[in-house]
Amino acid sequence: MTPLKRFFNLLKLDKKDVTQILFYAAFAGLISLSLPLGIQAIVNFIQSGQVSVSWIVLIVVVTGGVAFGGILSLMQLRITENLQQKIFVRSSFEFAWRFPKMKFNELYNHYPPELANRFFDTLSIQKGISKLLLDFSSALLQISFGIILLSLYHPFFILFGMLLIILLYFIFKFSFATGLDTSMKESKFKYKAAYWIQEIARNNSSFKKQLNFNYALTKNDNLANDYINYREKHFNVIKKQYSQLIIFKVIITAGLLSIGGYLVLQQQMNIGQFVAAEIIILLVINSVEKIIIGLETFYDVLTSIEKIGQVVDLGIEEPSKIKNTTPQKHLTLEMDNIQYRYPDSDKNALKNISLCIHPGEKICISGGNGSGKSTLVRMLSGYLQPDYGAFYINDGRFNKIDKDLYRSQTGIIIQGETPFEGTILENITFNDPTITPETLRWALDSVRLSPFIKTLPQGLDTQIHPDGRQLSASNAQKILLARNIIHKPKILFLEDPTDKMDKPTAKAIIDFLFANEHEWTVIVSSVNNYWKSKCDRQIIMSNGEIVEDLKL
Repeated sequence: MTPLKRFFNLLKLDKKDVTQILFYAAFAGLISLSLPLGIQAIVNFIQSGQVSVSWIVLIVVVTGGVAFGGILSLMQLRITENLQQKIFVRSSFEFAWRFPKMKFNELYNHYPPELANRFFDTLSIQKGISKLLLDFSSALLQISFGIILLSLYHPFFILFGMLLIILLYFIFKFSFATGLDTSMKESKFKYKAAYWIQEIARNNSSFKKQLNFNYALTKNDNLANDYINYREKHFNVIKKQYSQLIIFKVIITAGLLSIGGYLVLQQQMNIGQFVAAEIIILLVINSVEKIIIGLETFYDVLTSIEKIGQVVDLGIEEPSKIKNTTPQKHLTLEMDNIQYRYPDSDKNALKNISLCIHPGEKICISGGNGSGKSTLVRMLSGYLQPDYGAFYINDGRFNKIDKDLYRSQTGIIIQGETPFEGTILENITFNDPTITPETLRWALDSVRLSPFIKTLPQGLDTQIHPDGRQLSASNAQKILLARNIIHKPKILFLEDPTDKMDKPTAKAIIDFLFANEHEWTVIVSSVNNYWKSKCDRQIIMSNGEIVEDLKL
């Protein structure tokens, strides 16, 4: 989809508001162009040397027209403000809704926080749409009405209108594509520079050494240079367009003044008509100038819409065709000849995986680096979708079952996962009103988090920074564990969930997870041998294949 088509689709979402803005712009344009007619009549009265009631009435009408035009502009501002608010709300929900539902493969070669930063383009769209709808609509209507009105004075002015249309056509024809391309590249390096600054801030301790600090500045300098280069190229397009307008204004102004004066001398126009025509011509030329200057805003809006559109275009999981609100009593997982390959790889991460996992089993998946153990855990949890083969949940294919219901009955900790910005309570419960204080206390005690909570002045209401940066790594893992057991799921999928904890704490938590009182299935991938000692089954992987499936 082209940026221009995305732009028109965006306007369609608020067709009613856009129509109202254009309606008010048409009225404002008519009023602004009726003023020269009033001035023409006033000049004619003045030339007659008589003061009359009609002259006074005309002054009142013209003044009233100015006031009414201001009121129409105020009404347009109100509508565009509503439009800006709608764009912000719609965009924020679009991003918040899409990221959790995006397919893993779609995000594989992207850094999600960088994609999320594109939300700031919404601000450019807000301001730009408002300016375009107000300025462009009034300018285009003023040009149209102005040309029609001028043609009534003398047929010559029809030529003026044709020249205007030809000018605008050639400006768009020969420079629009280049302007949009340079704007896109300028935006690309703007985001790269912002992302690099984020990386410096995120790893600020790594750049304290002079050598590393110099590297950070050198890379920033290169990115800034790339941005400035494309910014300059984009400016050159705008400068060329504006230069063409200046030349046009000079020629048209000189020509119209000369010919208008000639028509007056030949008595084909009176002095009032001449003054009115010149006012209309100035209004029309200023409208054209407004359009040319506004092209930069137009490019910015199209670029911002395209940047956000690239995020919206990323594939999301297909919604479940079957909706079921009744949890299943037991969950049996079965894989039949599963194969999976990461997007940038030339070999399969999983090869011909066939296995069956029964309710209540405690399984340890082990193997060396790159053996496929983490990929298998993520495939079983539904985080990844197989390229080939079938994955069944209780005899129902995964792509046919209610995925939301399945995920609600599982807990999953993926390596690299961290707490989000919010309170400790929000990180554990997600403000679920069905969680009782007793259940919350049970979860905190079970993962040995209660002693830490008691040391905090605000307790569970303590605010966590992004990535849980003020927490120790072990407490961050405990929060994730508490989050995943609090609903007492039927299956736990765990990737090294205790590797940041000391041995006694890790041992106590593992003992709790494998206690006989819990019927949940546990599928864990970890280098900690204590997990293996507590499991009743071990799956050993190598090069993406199951080489052994042992009962312990």
